[in-house]
Amino acid sequence: MIPEQLFTKEDSNDDRLFYASPRLVKHIDENACQVLRNYYDQLLKDGDAVLDLMSSWVSHLPDHKHYSRVSGHGMNQIELQNNTQLTDFHIQNLNTEQQLPYGDEEFDLCTIAVSVQYLTSPVPVFREIYRVLKPNGTCCVSFSNRMFPTKAILAWRMFSGEDHCRLVSWYFEKAGGFREIQSEQLVRENSNFDPLYVVTAKKILV
Repeated sequence: MIPEQLFTKEDSNDDRLFYASPRLVKHIDENACQVLRNYYDQLLKDGDAVLDLMSSWVSHLPDHKHYSRVSGHGMNQIELQNNTQLTDFHIQNLNTEQQLPYGDEEFDLCTIAVSVQYLTSPVPVFREIYRVLKPNGTCCVSFSNRMFPTKAILAWRMFSGEDHCRLVSWYFEKAGGFREIQSEQLVRENSNFDPLYVVTAKKILV
């Protein structure tokens, strides 16, 4: 069991204040962005419905795929309006309201790109991800060593690398129902590029 204090943040002010101004920048370097696109490409098939949680103005989805739907969630309307891959989006603070405004089993893939470190109630959010995924759907959580330190939870600031993978895997395990939980380092820490890790899990009904 992880102590609740590890899910606290240095800046406990309303998240809406922090994210009020748009940040139209990429939070990982171009190499990591391309590696992530390539990884998504392996998970996707034409016609898939995608939920991009904690999104911004870029979803990192491969352009050559055809999507039946790409729903985005984030905290800044201007950022989401500038995301040309989204078919629809909504604004929601997942730290105060975890229930997602979607029906059961709507999405083939859910992505959280370089943002999971800001969740203060991750397990309820991951339970919602499980609910909205279709059977055999996948959730892919990616992260690097970059963050807004005042908004990242204490556990994230204390750990790094493989420990982050273990933490996200624990989110999937505690949420229940997820199978085939796997972690992988896609870009090494000691390279000349931003490191990149992914943790994936599938909704497999038993």
